[in-house]
Amino acid sequence: MENKVEITEKDVMELMDIFTKVPVVMLKGAISSNMNVVKTFEIQIDSYKTRLSPEEVAKIKAVLEMPVPEIQAMLSRVYNKTGKKQLKILADPKAEKFIAGNFKELKRVLFG
Repeated sequence: MENKVEITEKDVMELMDIFTKVPVVMLKGAISSNMNVVKTFEIQIDSYKTRLSPEEVAKIKAVLEMPVPEIQAMLSRVYNKTGKKQLKILADPKAEKFIAGNFKELKRVLFG
């Protein structure tokens, strides 16, 4: 029997944390152009994945498999708590394609 991984807002935020460090104007531009940001950081991601614990890998896989609107709902709730504008931008339905594309690329980089 496979254990179901419980995903919290904190888990989603850990995966999305990189986006909260990007200036708002740059994030808006990346979303509007549907930029593949994972490709930009592929080397760093590739070296980082070797340091992940099995639990971290399981949580990342679980988040990447979640429907994007569900992730965006979590981002919206965290935005309401933190006021981080980047989260509000990512929670907008216009960012769904951007998130889905980057998650697909992240799956490829992390899990082949």
